[in-house]
Amino acid sequence: MSKAQFPSIRMRRIRQTDWVRRMVAETRLSVDDLIWPIFIRDGENEREPVTAMPGVDRLSIDLAVEAAKKAVDLGIPCMALFPNTHPDKKTADGNEACNPENLVCRATQAIKSALPDIGILCDVALDPYTDHGHDGLLEDNTILNDETVEILTQQALNQVEAGCDIIAPSDMMDGRIGVIRDALEFAGHTDTLIMAYAAKYASAFYGPFRDAVGSGDRLKGDKKTYQMNPANSDEAIREIALDIAEGADMVMVKPGMPYLDIVRRVKDNFHIPTFAYQVSGEYSMISNAAEQGLIDRQSAIFESLLGFKRAGADGILTYFAIEVAEILNS
Repeated sequence: MSKAQFPSIRMRRIRQTDWVRRMVAETRLSVDDLIWPIFIRDGENEREPVTAMPGVDRLSIDLAVEAAKKAVDLGIPCMALFPNTHPDKKTADGNEACNPENLVCRATQAIKSALPDIGILCDVALDPYTDHGHDGLLEDNTILNDETVEILTQQALNQVEAGCDIIAPSDMMDGRIGVIRDALEFAGHTDTLIMAYAAKYASAFYGPFRDAVGSGDRLKGDKKTYQMNPANSDEAIREIALDIAEGADMVMVKPGMPYLDIVRRVKDNFHIPTFAYQVSGEYSMISNAAEQGLIDRQSAIFESLLGFKRAGADGILTYFAIEVAEILNS
């Protein structure tokens, strides 16, 4: 009997050709794994580049509908909508979030009217709507948890009435999943999905996103009193257990690449649909490095996304979604 060691065992045998590598691949990436986040702005036929995110634009609603048609043609199952709210509509209480005619609601209505079979995910948080840039109500430099949950619940119902399929609270207020779930049930929205930003860290990788939605230059202080400490892992498990108990159908880890260990722990502990957000800072690092010729763009994109899948993510929110889908379909 041969011994299980070299030369009887040569691991390179399963790497020597493309067809063998494909045949024995443990992790696979498909278009079905992708959620495409886009940014919405006012206007008509308006496309405004996001300076901090090369290749990403803020789109007026008519162009967002065209973008959604492209996503459907490529087989992308879901889009996430984020508004760049006009500064005149930003207030201390973020009440524009509850306006049924706000950007996100109008965009949701337009996309679902044209393309009823694509999934629409809407963020629930106040930072695109507040004049101080925080996700919740601010009083004397303190975020008011319970009062914020009340307005977040109104925001969630507002988005569902517009046609949103997945409510995604990203605010990190305590107890908001349970309150929103109860409100959805009471209003008859029993089939609405909740994807909880259950482990959202106070990260340095959000900067370009804040530029895209127009909240970065308004932010007073930081978000460390409600977003998670990057040093903590067990705390993420507690957060996710609470959100599942309160009625979340799916959970998300954000950011992605610096927190792949959290993705793995979540999947192993809870066996629930688990998503990771390849956030704006991750996108911009890859894009800028590729533009400077420091890395191969396509290889780096696919390696990063395979890393999410290998860690246990069932799906990925990524600004590369269209580019990746085009390559996969080719």
